[in-house]
Amino acid sequence: MTTYSIEADGGSRGNPGPAGYGAVVYAPDGEVVAEAAESIGVTTNNVAEYRGLIAGLTALSGLGLDGVPVEVRMDSKLVIEQMAGRWKIKNEGLRPLATEAAALARRFRVTWTWIPRERNTHADALANEAMDAAARGEKWTSTSTHTTTRFVDPGPDPGGEGPPPESVETTAHTTAHTTAETTVLTGNAWTGATRVATTLVLLRHGQTALSVEKRFSGLGDPPLTELGESQAEKAAARLAGAKLDAIVSSPLGRARQTAEAVAQATGLRVHVDEDLRETDFGAWEGRTFAEIRDRWPHEMNAWLADPAVAPPGGESFVAAGHRVQRARERILAGHPGETVLVVSHVTPIKLLVRYALNAPPEALYRMHLDLACLSAIDYYSDGPSVLRVFNDTAHLTLQR
Repeated sequence: MTTYSIEADGGSRGNPGPAGYGAVVYAPDGEVVAEAAESIGVTTNNVAEYRGLIAGLTALSGLGLDGVPVEVRMDSKLVIEQMAGRWKIKNEGLRPLATEAAALARRFRVTWTWIPRERNTHADALANEAMDAAARGEKWTSTSTHTTTRFVDPGPDPGGEGPPPESVETTAHTTAHTTAETTVLTGNAWTGATRVATTLVLLRHGQTALSVEKRFSGLGDPPLTELGESQAEKAAARLAGAKLDAIVSSPLGRARQTAEAVAQATGLRVHVDEDLRETDFGAWEGRTFAEIRDRWPHEMNAWLADPAVAPPGGESFVAAGHRVQRARERILAGHPGETVLVVSHVTPIKLLVRYALNAPPEALYRMHLDLACLSAIDYYSDGPSVLRVFNDTAHLTLQR
């Protein structure tokens, strides 16, 4: 049986202090197939270590290797023991990070191994480079994914039937970038950003029959109502006067209808990104909150308490978050310095706002988004993301 491995590390100068992490993914033959490192400002050793673990698991997931066995090796006894379930998480500040890491780990068959620092030199070196950058006041990241083709035996299938004796696994996506930019307090003195922002304008789709009845609407595909079409047209009229460079939409019909209205008003083409779809609510699709509470009370309580918990047969917010982040990074990489309209749904838009604000998972339950509302986030390459607009519905009150 082939086993991939992840080595991760993190630390801070001062605990808390300028911090960074590093992570390395190894193929079964010992070849490095992915690396990740980042300076993360001022925080603690433990936070940086968890961030390193999350980066390593995310890098492995990006290789399309879900289900393979993987050994995670770290010199952090605390992270290894907590993730293995042998130690309790007493620091509430670490709990969201542990939850995110656990959700990623469930994609694989993970064994958790503590190793001494001298056996974790590659990840340690990356983490120290990131910490040095943080200490200099730089925002620094380094990622790489190497193209490889090899035979992979993923082991027995969880359903009981084994896979074919050999299956070809090819990782064709290759990225490599390193940035090290000193934050200078000119331009936007509140954020430290000095470059032109890439702006994502976020538009929620218009009304559907399910939204009228306040029913869970995930991967089902109800069309816009007559009012929903009107809402889309009003949003389009408002955006016709804006400088938009591109439109990217969820693949679901209600979002596509809304995006096409804007496309007609602006002359732009709609590009579809599958990762911008709404959360899959599984068995809860098309049901009201009260109906779900009556039939699945325990499952509902667990879902509300933990974003890593999925509805029966559905998708968790943590899992949805990973694909939304992938979509965000693709859009930002493809449209530097531009303004892009993203037409999507409640959950993806809330997730983008949550990540922009670096807010905890519970923030998802503390936001309200109206139908056909507009929000906007500025992303700076040398500064933080900035939420400029949230749940703006001024266009819906205008007369046609």
